[in-house]
Amino acid sequence: AMKINQNTVLQGQRVTLVPYTSAHVPRYHEWMQSEELQRLTASEPLSLEQEYEMQRSWRDDADKCTFIVLDTERWSGQACADEDCMVGDVNLFLTDTEDPTLGEIEIMIAEPSYRGRGFGKEATLMMMSYGVRNLGITTFEAKIGQENEASICMFKKLHFKEVAVNSVFQEVTLRLDVSDQERCWLLEQTDHVEEKGYVELKLPAGVLET
Repeated sequence: AMKINQNTVLQGQRVTLVPYTSAHVPRYHEWMQSEELQRLTASEPLSLEQEYEMQRSWRDDADKCTFIVLDTERWSGQACADEDCMVGDVNLFLTDTEDPTLGEIEIMIAEPSYRGRGFGKEATLMMMSYGVRNLGITTFEAKIGQENEASICMFKKLHFKEVAVNSVFQEVTLRLDVSDQERCWLLEQTDHVEEKGYVELKLPAGVLET
């Protein structure tokens, strides 16, 4: 994850977002062996070693902000290590050098049992709110495979509008311009989210009063 969020934990109701660290790589690598996820994310399978390299490059990359999505309920009990409550990841790419206020957002709920239960929606809202507040994002784009109707539908519920269809890549582009009204709505949707430091949460249970 980008330097800015390397110590950031965002704790929501269903999901908690934590920086992508090397501890998360084995589970992430396991997910990405799935042909379905390769298709949905348009990714090539990597070796474990390549996955570790990728994690390091993402961490040092100034134009990519990545969080791992955890199940809040399982994680906040402290009974379970991050890698045992990982459900997916959420990314924000700041790839347009001409326009630093444009963020391309990507969400993956990798664990099938967590799909369709609002985990992706909350994680996306939390990432958007973070992007607006901390990174100065005013426009979001999402590029989604045409066959991924669940994801397209979710982004539309989050006020994104379809702006382009690429029949070559079989991909739909959705966009949201964050007007004052949208900004208020976004902050309202995420006003339950607590921001915490990542390191201090790694202390054994009982050491920290929460």
